[in-house]
Amino acid sequence: MTDSARPQGSAPRPVLAVAHRGDPYRYRENTLPSIESALAAGADAVEVDVRLTRDRVPVLLHDATLERLWGDPRALDRVTAEQLDDLGDGQYAVPTLAEALKAAEASPTARLLIDLDDPTPAAAAWEAVTGLGAERRVAFCGPATAMLAVRALAPGAEIALTWKQPRLPVRALLDDLRPHYLNPPFGLATPEFTAAAHHAGLAVSTWTADLRRTMRRLRAAGVDSITSNRIAVLRSVLDGRR
Repeated sequence: MTDSARPQGSAPRPVLAVAHRGDPYRYRENTLPSIESALAAGADAVEVDVRLTRDRVPVLLHDATLERLWGDPRALDRVTAEQLDDLGDGQYAVPTLAEALKAAEASPTARLLIDLDDPTPAAAAWEAVTGLGAERRVAFCGPATAMLAVRALAPGAEIALTWKQPRLPVRALLDDLRPHYLNPPFGLATPEFTAAAHHAGLAVSTWTADLRRTMRRLRAAGVDSITSNRIAVLRSVLDGRR
């Protein structure tokens, strides 16, 4: 992600390659090996999902429970951060957001895109970011309720408003939230939608494109950022190698 949206009338910037939950076709999603693999493959940013443990530690997990990835039926909000240490096999573990931020430091220009499904983790996530002085190395994405919570905590944070409607948000929401990006699913990221967003002073990030033809279509539509589970493929398409 970038520090600001594309100004109206400016020259196009290179499309950013964002790794969805790391490099999940090679390593388990939302783990440190997955983040490290995505960065090694050339990701400009790595999107991670953040939820809170019972003791309100922000960790990387998409689902409300540990069942799908870890074979444990417990809800994350019933488990402490210390209890998470019992999961995994040495290579894999549920990382804290702080650990993920430290892992991303290995790539000097890469950033973490912190995805929040609801406002609950916003304060703890921002505390982890500021505690490591990583404010300029993160961006946030999610629905309006979560992003308004982030904006209240962090007036200067970079925000991508996840948006699932074919029309742009109303001006009142944009004025309150001041997002840098609109973040629609790839099916909505048409040339017309992208042009309207750019005219409103907003960049467009989109998710989750895994086919080469979809990546090429999105690039032709003028989007500013593409999120993919196949970061090496996306990198090769954006670099014009294949």
